[in-house]
Formats: sequence, C-alpha cells, structure tokens
Amino acid sequence: MGRKEKMAQAAQELMYSPEQIRNIGIAAHIDHGKTTLSDNLLFGAGLMAEELAGKQLALDFDEQEQARGITIDAANISMVHEFEGKSYLINLIDTPGHVDFGGDVTRAMRAIDGAIIVVCAVEGKMPQTETVVRQALKERVKPVLFINKVDRLIKELKLSPEEMQKRFMKSITEINKLIKQMAPPEFKEKWQVSVTDGSVAFGSAYANWAINVPFMKECGLTFKDIITLTNAGEARVLARKAPIHKIMLDMVIHNLPGPLESQKYRIPQLWKHDLESKTGKDMLECNKDGNVAMVVTKINIDKHAGEIATGRIFSGTLKSGQEVWLSATRQKKRVQQLGIYMGPDRESMESVPAGNIVAITGLKDAIAGETISTGLEPIESFEKIKHYSEPVVTMAVEPENPKDLPKLIEVLRQVAKEDPTLQAKIDEETGEYLLSGMGELHLEVIEYRIRKGKGVPIKTSEPIVVYRESINRKSPQVEGKSPNKHNKFYVIVEPMSEETYAAVKDGTLPEGRVKGKEIQQSLRDLGFDKPMTKGVEEIYHGNMYINMTRGVVHIGEVRELVIEAFHSVMDKGIVAGEPTTKVMVKLMDTKLHEDAIHRGPSQVIPAMRHALFASLLSAEPVILEPMQKLFVTAPQEFMGSITKLVQSRRGQILDMSQEGELTTVVSKTPVSAMFGFTGDIRGATEGRALWTTEQLGFEALPRELQETVVREVRVRKGMKPEPPKAVDYSS
Repeated sequence: MGRKEKMAQAAQELMYSPEQIRNIGIAAHIDHGKTTLSDNLLFGAGLMAEELAGKQLALDFDEQEQARGITIDAANISMVHEFEGKSYLINLIDTPGHVDFGGDVTRAMRAIDGAIIVVCAVEGKMPQTETVVRQALKERVKPVLFINKVDRLIKELKLSPEEMQKRFMKSITEINKLIKQMAPPEFKEKWQVSVTDGSVAFGSAYANWAINVPFMKECGLTFKDIITLTNAGEARVLARKAPIHKIMLDMVIHNLPGPLESQKYRIPQLWKHDLESKTGKDMLECNKDGNVAMVVTKINIDKHAGEIATGRIFSGTLKSGQEVWLSATRQKKRVQQLGIYMGPDRESMESVPAGNIVAITGLKDAIAGETISTGLEPIESFEKIKHYSEPVVTMAVEPENPKDLPKLIEVLRQVAKEDPTLQAKIDEETGEYLLSGMGELHLEVIEYRIRKGKGVPIKTSEPIVVYRESINRKSPQVEGKSPNKHNKFYVIVEPMSEETYAAVKDGTLPEGRVKGKEIQQSLRDLGFDKPMTKGVEEIYHGNMYINMTRGVVHIGEVRELVIEAFHSVMDKGIVAGEPTTKVMVKLMDTKLHEDAIHRGPSQVIPAMRHALFASLLSAEPVILEPMQKLFVTAPQEFMGSITKLVQSRRGQILDMSQEGELTTVVSKTPVSAMFGFTGDIRGATEGRALWTTEQLGFEALPRELQETVVREVRVRKGMKPEPPKAVDYSS
C-alpha cells in the first residue's frame, strides 16, 4: 500500500472523531508565501519529496497558476499529523491572494474553522491581508499568524535580533488591531494572537524552517542561532532542527478549534433559523447521527466525473448512493461518489460524517452556497455567502467558428458556476455574450481556460468597465399608467443612505425577499420609521423596494408583477442600460381595476416600469464608476515618475510613506484608467516597482465626464446617443 493510500485509510478512521479534526485555510496577500507553506505541510504529511518542498507549489496544479506564479483557485488537501501521541486529520484549503480571486477566499472560509494568516516579514500587513482577515472573522474563523520570509530580514536587510523583534511586533500589533476591530464581540480579546501562547510562528517557508516560543523553550533554539545558521548558509540544518511542517501543524492543533467546539458559535451565525429544532441542535453538536446538513462552497467541472461539489458537512453522515435535497430549488439528487482531496486527486470514501470537508459527484444544478440536506423536507438554507467585491470589468466573447456557439454557451454556464464572482450574460439588444469579472487578470485567466481547458477557440473584445446608475436626490411622486389606462401606480425614488447601503453590503440586511419581522430591528436601528420598516418587501442588488400603500384591495395579487418590474429596471437602468444601485423605491399608492383580467402582466409591468423610469429621470440620475486603491512600492528615486503616472490616470494621491530605501505611494484610481498600467509602471520604474490594488466600490464620475460616458455607453450598446427625459414617461 502506497503512502497516499495509507494516508487515505488513516483519514477515513479519524474523520469519525471530530475532536481530532481541524478544518483550516491558509490566507494572505499575494506572494506572501501561502502555497510554499502548503508544500511544506504536504512534505510533512509524506505527500511530497523533501527537496521539492517549498519549490514545487504542488497545490497550484492549474497550468495558469504555474505559468503566472500565483494561486487562482482554492485547493483542498487532507492529511494526518501526530501531535502529543495522538493522530489528527487536517483538512487544508490553500486560498488565492490576488484581489481578482478574492471570491474563492470568501467561499473557502465557510468550510473551515481556523486560518493561518501569512504575513511577509519584509512587507508586513498589506491590503489583501486586511481583506482576508475580515473575510475570516465575518465567518467566525479563528486566526493564527505566521510571519514568513524571515531569512530575507537576515540576509538582505541584515537586521539585528532586536530590530527583527521590533518588526515582528509591528506585524503582530497590526493583525491584533484588525481582530479587535472585526471579530465578534465575544472573541475580540480571546482571539488575539500572541507570541507567548504559540499562536504566532516565524520562519521561512522557502527554506523549510519555522519556530514559535513554545518550541524555542522546548528545544533551546534562539534567534541568535537562527541568524548564525542562516548567514552560514546552513538552512538545511535549521530545517532539520525546526521543521516548518511540525511547528505549523502543532500550532494549528493546539490553537485552532475542531468542529465540536467551533460549530457551537459558528452555526448561530451561518444558519439563522430555529436552533432549538432537531436540525439546529444536531449542527450545534456536530452530530454524525442526525440528518445531513451541509453547505456547498465550491463547484469544479471535471472532464471525466462532471460537476464536483465541495463543501462542509455540519451534521449527519453523507453516504454514497444516498438521496439528498438541494434547498434552493427543492430538488432531490442522488449522491454518486464521495471523496476527500489529496491535492489534485480525490480519494473515494463510502461515507463522510459531520465535521469534514467532502467532494461529491451527482449534485448537478447545485451552486456555491447551496444547502444540502436529508430528511422528509429540505432544511432552511444557510446564510448567503457574501462576496466583498463585484464585477467591474466586462468583455464580449464569441466563438471563432459560429458552429461552436452552443458549446460556448455551455462553457460560459460552466465557468460562471465554477466561479460565482464571474457573471456571464447575453445582451438581448446586441446579441453579444458578455463576461464580467473582478479585473483584467481575472478575465485573462478565464479567457485562457475557455480556449485551452474547455477547448473552444474564441474571439474577445477589449475589456471595458462596468458602470452603475444611481440618483442624487428624492424624486417627486410620479404616476405610471397601464396601457389600458385602468391601473395607476404612484412611485417615489430616493437615494439610499450610506449606512443602509453598508448594512446591505455586509449582510446585516440580507438581499432577497424580506420574510416576517427578521430585519425590522436592523431597519429601526438605521432610522427607518414604522410604516417604512413594515413596508420593506425586497432588497435586490443594493436597492430596496418599499410598499407604502394602505388599504389597496388587490395589491397582493399584483405584488409579484410589481417586484418583477422593479428587478428589471434595477438590472438595466434607464440612463445607460447599466445596473442601478443605492436606490430606494417607494410604491406610495395604486389604483387597480376590479377585474383581474384587466390587471395582468402586460398591464402592470409596463405601468410600474414607466413610473420607475420617470421617477429615476427626475431624481438627478448619476453614473457611478468602479474605483480601486492602488499601492505602489519602489525605490525613492522613482517617486516623481510614479506620482506623475498615477495623476495622469485621474488618480488621487492619498498617502506616501518611506521605509529604508523604499517609498510606498497609496492612491485612489478609477478602474477605467488602469488598463495597460502594468507596462507603464514597469517603464516608469525600470521594472523595480511592486504594486497591488484593492477594490473600493463605486463612486460618482466627475460631473464633466458624465455626459461623455453616457453617450459612449449608449452608442456602444446600439441605443440612441441621448438618454430619455422624465417627460417621455409621464402620463
């Protein structure tokens, strides 16, 4: 029996002992060494040769990941580790660090209970570090800290032990500050990382060594020894004395919770239903004998096995051949195969119990975030997985050969399913197939996958920016009449406050149909009065529909049609056909025909759409553009070139700081001005700049550009250059 088969057998035995399971992720800013660290953990588990550990990047098994030297997809692996005479099963997810692939980090956080946050000793806390810590804490995932690339402090910066410790303390303080700001109240203090309890480790994943205080006390190793051995080129000796896999996995087992502990505080956050019910209690207790309750966190399309759903089981035991419910669609599906991940391979299992991460085939139609359950009825769904960024760049896609069109449509459906942060849609007016993603790199990678991975030769347009439409002020009350003139709708629109919009974005006010009284307290806290609080019926793509009507007899019968009209206008705004956001729509009154035959879809939907168009156009419409924070670090002498380049792209300098020879320029830039920035920044700094971005959401375009951009977008979409006016839709 090979090493992998033995490991799979050991894993199978351990998965029934939840106190001996750890579900963990590795998360960090791009290039801080996550995948290199994963390599070392694989070597420690006997799944890789020693000389390849830290060099092979085994969990970057996509050829694009290898070519670009970055992680694009979250990768799973299960391994067994001995700690204090006991075996533990560790289910690990290596996540991407590039901002364009942050959606994968968010989804991975739903499956795990603890995270190793990796920070580069030289660069310290970076923008994406902050984002991944926020993503972890939002899902109640406990962090520990690994400060990587310590060998660079010794060899390149030649720091003394005291200077090194100062730098370490800065990183630890910054991470603890984030935990204090973002952790749930009961964990703000409890989850602080600390050198003394061993929840902070230091080392070099590339050189295969790490240390933390408990280990230093145990083996007598000091920082002075580490500096001496590193300077003497004796990294091998150091790696044997302080093997990184042992220190890191010991730290994980000692400091991070198993499913028995974590589910007690994670489930109330992830499943906001009756915790006193049988389902609720089974999940809180991680009961393997209860009904199955599981959440899907990732969908992969495998050439041979079809769709593979990966997810976390919170209660029950999933068995191969079993029938399960998909909660969202109330469909029944049969589980064909079950497995756990051993890197790119899956090892088959007959059954997998609560507390584990599992790969399933047979769940066609499942999507990331889907709730899987067994029992007479499907259980209520888990909370929606909230992605922090939204698509800001779009390109048109068409097959090189028209006969490949059906295949391309199927492939676009697949890639959007594998990556829910990607949007694929058909523009009905132009007939174009549009792909929208997080940035240029995101779309480049997807384009490559469609061509090479899925085998469809395609042509693509230049990437363009996705704008949003909104309004600046409250509209007067506007009347919309149905074509037969028998039904009238009276509508007011007003801008959504920043506080309310933030509550929608962070999930305090969940998107979708508002059921019962579940969000009324949150609305009152935001200053909504009683009639408005009771009237909120739907939150959709950052907009809100509020029914303010009183005593209208047939309103219940047309509610779905009114909401359908609201959706269609929010999806495609009136000014430039771009999605509408940050708008509150109030239906103030309505006059409906007595006879149901005269208030069908063909009457109600146009009337409501016209009322919405007229009210939006009379509320000072505005175009919003996507913005990002840009961080550029380069030697001091290039500072002038960097600021000049940023300002030439409508960038606004926010901050400048200097550390040693290097200067960091922080600015706010429009995404539309950033195409081709890579080549320009390399030219301006002789290739010596490091740069990174962070999404900042949407802001109003400068007034002088509003008209130009509206005309450009309308012409590109085949619409008349001039947008309509409110009078065009007034009765």
